[in-house]
Amino acid sequence: MSALQIKKGSSKHSAYNLRPNFSDVQETHTLAVLVENEPGVLARVIGLFSGRGYNIDSLTVAEVDHKGHLSRITIVTTGTPQVIEQIKAQLGRIVSVHEVHDLTVEGGSVERELALLKVAGKGDDRVEALRLADVFRAHVVDSTLESFVFQLTGTPEKVDAFADLMRPLGLVEVARTGVAALARGL
Repeated sequence: MSALQIKKGSSKHSAYNLRPNFSDVQETHTLAVLVENEPGVLARVIGLFSGRGYNIDSLTVAEVDHKGHLSRITIVTTGTPQVIEQIKAQLGRIVSVHEVHDLTVEGGSVERELALLKVAGKGDDRVEALRLADVFRAHVVDSTLESFVFQLTGTPEKVDAFADLMRPLGLVEVARTGVAALARGL
């Protein structure tokens, strides 16, 4: 029998446990980080993730303001809401970081990814690959007698769906850029 007798209807939690019940639900978030375009900034941002065991699902980096020497890092990561908040807070503490935006929380955003997919096949498989490419609005950017290279732009889910359909038709290789994202509206 328990040394602590809890009456029916009372809580089993201590009155001194003031911490809220944290969620264990994993969420995917897209973060847009505006940083100084200087050597070592990307390494510091990536080091923040690797040092704490956080995973990066997608990463894109490009200079967005040549005169202001600013680059934009778009990161797609997965974690609990508490982990995502911790990532944003820690990113904001890095000296070279100007802004951190969670596009998933701040409202609607447009996300796109570019993918190149090489599909090898003959006969009916080639015809089927071309038919599916037309449905997905993928463009043939290279063609040989044995293979096609398709270019596809869309959401990561669209790229995944196209790749899944191409696997049985002879998918050989995939190259993806990672997610580029912007908030909708002004």
